[in-house]
Amino acid sequence: MGRFTEAVKHLIILNVIFFAADQLLGFNLDSYLALYFPKNEHFGIWQYVSHMFMHGSFMHILFNMYALWAFGSPLEQMWGRNKFLFFYFSAGLGAGLIYTAVNYFQFSGIYNELVNSGLQPEAIQNLLQTGRYNPDILNQVSEQKITELFQIYNTPAVGASGAIYGVLVAFGMTFPDAKLALIFLPVPIAAKYFIPVLIAIDLFSGVTGFSIFGGGIAHFAHVGGALIGFILMKYWQKNQFKRWN
Repeated sequence: MGRFTEAVKHLIILNVIFFAADQLLGFNLDSYLALYFPKNEHFGIWQYVSHMFMHGSFMHILFNMYALWAFGSPLEQMWGRNKFLFFYFSAGLGAGLIYTAVNYFQFSGIYNELVNSGLQPEAIQNLLQTGRYNPDILNQVSEQKITELFQIYNTPAVGASGAIYGVLVAFGMTFPDAKLALIFLPVPIAAKYFIPVLIAIDLFSGVTGFSIFGGGIAHFAHVGGALIGFILMKYWQKNQFKRWN
């Protein structure tokens, strides 16, 4: 760590440009570049890449770009630019696909419950688009599930966090004894312990809905990025690829 490598530097610059255009200049890029649920009218296949350059707040982009610099630079120095970029975008794409798959599973389950309760597809579509529904349906389907269905359909995912989690996994597998710490847990812990615990917290939060980091976090995107990062690292350990210049 300590210096900006080429790919990391340009990724950070691009993220800052998109953040400034969306959040500071008011171009409202989310409706086009954030990752929407596939059934939503705003969904586009390009969003699996473009959402990685969108961020919801200053703290969101700050933490992600710091992590990209701190953990990505050593990997790029070791791998070279092209291999690092391949890894980074593979983790980010995988995170988006796994996040969509989990959402699709959850959405389908609730949607089928509503259909089985007698709600017509037209009424469900109206619910998804407006958030309005007949209160009588609460006798058969909980308000929590209806809210979850509405949020899955309408809330897009943004951020490089999925790719960053892949980078974290690669860093932990490459430098297992490096000491890491969080702001709320300032005690240094070896990466080989710290990173699995961080991923386990995300998995727990995604399954239970309880998050110690607050709401609005795509936990399964984090877990997905970590999973793809782990798979790539294990493959590369068995197939010693040379540095990709």
